[in-house]
Amino acid sequence: MGQYILSGSQNFHLLNSITQTLAGRVALFKLSPLDFSELKSVNLLDDTYAETAVKGFYPAIYDREIDPVVFYANYIQTYIQKDVTELLNIRDLSLFRTFIGLCAGRAGQLLNISALANDCNISQPTAKSWISILESSYIIFLLQPFHQNFNKRLVKRPKLYFYDTGLLNNLLGIRTPDDFEQNRLKGNLFENMILAEYQKKNNHLYLHEEYYFWQESNGREVDILLEKANGIDIYEVKATQTISSSLFKEMDYFEELSPELKATKTLIYGGTEDQERSKYTITSWRNV
Repeated sequence: MGQYILSGSQNFHLLNSITQTLAGRVALFKLSPLDFSELKSVNLLDDTYAETAVKGFYPAIYDREIDPVVFYANYIQTYIQKDVTELLNIRDLSLFRTFIGLCAGRAGQLLNISALANDCNISQPTAKSWISILESSYIIFLLQPFHQNFNKRLVKRPKLYFYDTGLLNNLLGIRTPDDFEQNRLKGNLFENMILAEYQKKNNHLYLHEEYYFWQESNGREVDILLEKANGIDIYEVKATQTISSSLFKEMDYFEELSPELKATKTLIYGGTEDQERSKYTITSWRNV
């Protein structure tokens, strides 16, 4: 029968050009931006999470030593002017650029389509369509809420994240590690980087795992959940480099509500040292 590799820089361009389903005869591989382990294997992972997040994970930045500010400015311009215009009949491209920027300001937060549409002065159906395009072109991904086996009122909306924090920071006007550290969204940006890392490893290692978050209507939450056959892995993500007992309280609260789920609790933080404690695993961001 022969073997063929069909590659394309954009998911929708490639799939739209295939006229048959190829069901049962094809494997689809999602090649995300570089992950931590790939960068570490060639000693290119920076020492601090701020440097790493601002630089981003697109190969050309490392291979050709392109200034991230220049790279992402060009990326955004070509993405909007070529890819988006081929897919959508958008007359005002600056409006779509504004929409992407508004999405960047909501990274790591619950997606509110109505508020997003109002802030961009577009209709809700248009906002939903544009979100779908950003997902299809691997700019953003949505993390769905976990809500089974609970009686309390839980959040049902997904959270919005960017695949690449270099692009995300560029959209927010963050150009340097100092800008990152001083930004009010620092916690959300760090969380985004960790969530994106799990998504990238999921793609690169062909794991087909489903990650979730859990949040009550009163704001109590756990950042990442992964169901396993014999329990559930839960993760708290914090940018701090100092470990304190308060960092574990949300995971402990979740465990108290659902002892039957047999939770394994992991803290991912901005420091450099891993630790094993009686009830928790503490993991450096570099070792996710």
